[in-house]
Amino acid sequence: MKERLQKLISAAGLASRRAAEDMIRAGRVTVNGETASVGMSADPDADTVLVDGRPLGRPGRRRYIVLNKPRGYVTTMKDEHGRQTAAELVSGAGGRLYPVGRLDMDSEGLLIFTDDGEAANALMHPSHRVDKVYTVFVQGEDIPAALGKLRAMTSLDGEPIAPPSVTLIERRGAGAEVQITIHEGKNRQIRRMCAACGLRVSRLIRIAEGPVTLGQLPPGKWRSMTEDEIKYLRELQIRPKTRS
Repeated sequence: MKERLQKLISAAGLASRRAAEDMIRAGRVTVNGETASVGMSADPDADTVLVDGRPLGRPGRRRYIVLNKPRGYVTTMKDEHGRQTAAELVSGAGGRLYPVGRLDMDSEGLLIFTDDGEAANALMHPSHRVDKVYTVFVQGEDIPAALGKLRAMTSLDGEPIAPPSVTLIERRGAGAEVQITIHEGKNRQIRRMCAACGLRVSRLIRIAEGPVTLGQLPPGKWRSMTEDEIKYLRELQIRPKTRS
């Protein structure tokens, strides 16, 4: 059954209908090898519709879930040392799902699982500068000075990084609760940044990646992503990359 291209693109979760029309006008959509124009229709069962050279996906074919990973679980599909894995906690979600990025064993919080490899790559790509937000409990001799150094960081072990956003939530004697937002997601980045500023991390919880939030999800439990969250992941795949 034929439908307007902008409706098909919107139904696939790539963009709103108005944004889909802009994509068509920009020459980013083809039907059976020909550049599409606004007003065209296509049958997704009979025609080949490409957006930026990629086949137009259909909603419902992929799975996207959010897990609240507890401390003590490793972010691998299997562990040769017999440790508990985050994958075990989502085994009842249906199909084979893979974690997007990592949380080390001592960290906890939001961990996305999906079978959509392109969405995973888009979410992790540093050029998209997706906000990764953490609640971090730290200890140190001079908390204000250490947080000032943390806010001014532009490199980590010789590699450039975007300066993090750091908000003090509460002072607790020699410790503090802070919220830290980064973009890169390098290996153990938060812990390494804090250590470089004289802070020891006692607890680290990822609470958001972009608009995908942990909310009140209990530790060890998972939920399906909302339509808006899935739409965000799909839009990342067609978003022009910026310089990191």
